[in-house]
Amino acid sequence: MLLSVYLETTIPSYLTAWRSPELVMAARQEITRDWWDNRRGQFDLFISQLVIDEASAGDSDAVARRLTVLQDIPLIEPQPGTEELIESLIRELSLPVRAADDAVHIALAVINGIDFLLTWNCTHIANAVNRPPIELVCDSLGFKMPLICTPEELL
Repeated sequence: MLLSVYLETTIPSYLTAWRSPELVMAARQEITRDWWDNRRGQFDLFISQLVIDEASAGDSDAVARRLTVLQDIPLIEPQPGTEELIESLIRELSLPVRAADDAVHIALAVINGIDFLLTWNCTHIANAVNRPPIELVCDSLGFKMPLICTPEELL
């Protein structure tokens, strides 16, 4: 059985975007493409309806590219305890309202027992300062936190 990976929306966004002129962004795009081309087959990939919803926003050509790469990836669903976990994460991480969906991504990966949450969202998700409170919330509710990482870490 393969290890499981939840793809947060930044992954298909970086994967399918036109090459950025910004050096760091371009490097992340290349790392994401490298992971996609060479490593994704070693994992069971999952997304959520939230990923589909977020990937469906914006420029129609970009939306089409993102949805194409996501089309065959299974959806995970909210399970009992998801809402409580989301609320606890928002509270403990002091997330602003605009970042509430970041807690949803984390909670869906946690509640479904996913091994890795793959993201380039280093503000609220793949953030070393936020990892201990996320783990504390998960532990307090009886869940195991997935390893939250970027594609570079999962190469």
